[in-house]
Amino acid sequence: MNKNILYIAIAVIVGLLAGWLIFGNSGSEANANKDVSEMSDTHDHSGESENQIWTCSMHPQIMQPEPGDCPICGMDLIPAESGADGLAMNEIKMTENAMALANIQTTIVGNGSMSEDDGMISLSGKIATNEENNAVQASYFDGRIERLNVNYEGQKVNRGQLLATIYAPNLVAAQQELLTTASLKKSQPELYKAVRNKLKNWKLSESQIDAIESSGNVRDNFPVYATVSGTVSEVMAREGDYVKQGQPILKVSNLNSVWAEFDAYENQISNLKVGQKIKVVTNAYANKEFDATVSFIDPILNNATRTVTVRATLKNTDDLFKPGMFVTGKLKGEMKMNNEVITVPASAVMWTGERSLVYIKTNPNEPVFEMREVTIGNRNGENYTVTEGLQNGDEIVTNGTFTVDAAAQLQGKKSMMNQEKKEDAMMPMSEMEMEFSENFQKQFKKALKPYLQMKDALVASDADQVSFFAKEALLLLKAVDFKGIGNMEQSHLKKSIEMLEAIVANDNLENQRSHFVILNENIVPITMNVKGTDEILFIQKCPMANNNKGAIWISNQKEIRNPYFGEDMLTCGEVVDSIN
Repeated sequence: MNKNILYIAIAVIVGLLAGWLIFGNSGSEANANKDVSEMSDTHDHSGESENQIWTCSMHPQIMQPEPGDCPICGMDLIPAESGADGLAMNEIKMTENAMALANIQTTIVGNGSMSEDDGMISLSGKIATNEENNAVQASYFDGRIERLNVNYEGQKVNRGQLLATIYAPNLVAAQQELLTTASLKKSQPELYKAVRNKLKNWKLSESQIDAIESSGNVRDNFPVYATVSGTVSEVMAREGDYVKQGQPILKVSNLNSVWAEFDAYENQISNLKVGQKIKVVTNAYANKEFDATVSFIDPILNNATRTVTVRATLKNTDDLFKPGMFVTGKLKGEMKMNNEVITVPASAVMWTGERSLVYIKTNPNEPVFEMREVTIGNRNGENYTVTEGLQNGDEIVTNGTFTVDAAAQLQGKKSMMNQEKKEDAMMPMSEMEMEFSENFQKQFKKALKPYLQMKDALVASDADQVSFFAKEALLLLKAVDFKGIGNMEQSHLKKSIEMLEAIVANDNLENQRSHFVILNENIVPITMNVKGTDEILFIQKCPMANNNKGAIWISNQKEIRNPYFGEDMLTCGEVVDSIN
């Protein structure tokens, strides 16, 4: 009995010891693992906090490593997308699904191989009338158009064809002189000859003059005949119109030859010269090439399009070319094939008018892209040569480029429409030099006080007060002495007065603010050239005003109080200059 109890006791002790060894160690390990896990979690969150980028919902180009206010509009910064972790500042990442839906394709670029089309420059243009063959059919005497025989554009006319019949009082008087001097031609031959010459100067033929003289009858209406053959390009008078001597009636173009006018970009000018052979292709005759020669290169560059006009003359005896028809010209240019020149498909290049852009795939294993600016050379068919910005082996987007750019823009990254640029809008204004007399400056400074009060009224969104102070400023500006100031100065002052008048006459706050934009564009340069202002003035700017084009104003306080948005965006803006 005692032995059994002893065995049971020993078994219990052994069991407890075994249980402690098994479960005790497991719990310790769990606790240890828990501690390690907590430490790991704490470390990870710390790392995320350190790498977190903060941005502005209204200005996604703002990227800061810590929270705060947007330096442009003053709004609270928000955390940037966590999905951008591991990407460079201007890199974007797309999903495989988005890539497939947008049919985005990439190509590895390298040096282009020589082919038949290498060195060929492609130009786009239109057919225009040959102005050397244009003629104006004018009236040779004063009168009224009784009948106009040619009265619509596109009508064919032949030399000697009757164009119009005109009642000419002066010709009636000249005919009476002819009949009178005809009886005196033996005694006064010089007078008779002078009268005949007068009628000849009015384009009457010898036979017409002889017919008047032999019949003894005076004609009231006289014909006007075509002096050239061609096609009517413009009708400049109508039946019943009174015309003066030399006044145009018709414009006639001879379309036996026409001009093909092409636009050539700056980087193509060095490859062009007068006398160069050019092949012209048009959609109307797609399988046919027409040979021509460059006859003119415009010496003046068009500032709006950054192109020059290149002209070639085409024979058009078969009437194949119609003015206004689109054409393409191909000519041989000098093309240096070297390691610095890379050929890319035209679909890969986005052209903004000032720069050319492509998208590079920066990660060969993932759909990560970044915009890059490149310098393009000639266009050869469906390809561009790139002289700067790419290297052999770069992988670029060749299809779906605009889709990638749209994704970059939505993520606030560098894109075609969201280019990071230095703020230089105020530079021309600050460098604008104006000269004013002391008397003018003294009078002008009086108008600044109601201007500043008007600005404060716009901040308060009080349209009535805006009109009231605008009227005060207007009266003071109208009283200033204009004498002795230059044309540029007068132009700015007159435009300022015009805008103040518009603000006074308008009680709609938004319209007042629109006029305030233009007022400041004119009154700020004047103020910056006035010496000795009564207090320090600050030139401030809101980049979101004027439909996101930006607008400036003058303030006597450094603190931003936005007159274009009032309470809606009171602190949106920055100080861009000051006047001491």
